[in-house]
Amino acid sequence: MLRTLVVLIVVLAAIGLAAFAYLTTPAMVPASALGLHTPDLANGKTVFHAGGCASCHATPRQDDKTRLGGGLALKSPFGTFYVPNISPHPTDGIGTWTEADFVTAVTKGTSQLGEHYYPAFPYTSYQRAKIGDVRDMFAHLKTLPPVQGRVRDHDLPFPFNIRRGLGLWKWLYLDGKTITPDPSKPEAWNRGAYLVNALVHCAECHSPRDFIGGIIEGQRFAGGPSPDGQGWVPNITQKALAKWSEKDIAYLLETGDLPDGDSVGGDMVAVVRSTAQLPAADRAAMATYIKSLPPVDGPLPPSKK
Repeated sequence: MLRTLVVLIVVLAAIGLAAFAYLTTPAMVPASALGLHTPDLANGKTVFHAGGCASCHATPRQDDKTRLGGGLALKSPFGTFYVPNISPHPTDGIGTWTEADFVTAVTKGTSQLGEHYYPAFPYTSYQRAKIGDVRDMFAHLKTLPPVQGRVRDHDLPFPFNIRRGLGLWKWLYLDGKTITPDPSKPEAWNRGAYLVNALVHCAECHSPRDFIGGIIEGQRFAGGPSPDGQGWVPNITQKALAKWSEKDIAYLLETGDLPDGDSVGGDMVAVVRSTAQLPAADRAAMATYIKSLPPVDGPLPPSKK
């Protein structure tokens, strides 16, 4: 009887380990899946600004936002993440990466070494980007100056420092779906939907999250605590923006100025620095889409004392 029980435990353990290994294996994009592509550097620059790459990856405390040496500390309930160097430096950045490596990182959240990236890198939104846009952005990044300097490791407590476990998180929140244009909507709305939901990744900050860090889908865009625990990110559905016009939203994305004469603060300053460099038509398209978001009740911010 005891021997049978031991054998059963061993078999169940082996099955459990095999299932864990299968579910947590990092996904990769093979070069053969990409096909031929002629990079559009102008589009790559637009995608770079839409993605807000400089707002996180530019080396802190210097003015040149094309120097993507990383190092910014991102605090979270799970520990502190340190943004990596994505300059084309051959050893400290992504200078040896292939196009497939970059597409894999952006859309699958998997590193060149085959390890999971933490979702502080917003690949849950970037997965919805057009592969051509991602490839164009990679071509643009290669034109930027290489920056020497390796970034320190993340400061995360156990069990969050076990990267392999992120495979289970991805199984819950990384669905691999792309954005399909809605033929019933105008072109500007569809462009705005793509920018807001994929490249500009607005929901990553403007949505509340559950206890393991996934966006609560029923309250997408409804605001919530700032990811760093400092302050509150506003609701951007019609629950909060009913009195805003599309021009108000587009103007904020260009200047950072609010309709009441105030200005954005916190992390939104860096976001506006990027969206201000988009074509005016793209900001207008984002405004069209955001203005169309139905009202959604979000968590209530703490009362001011």
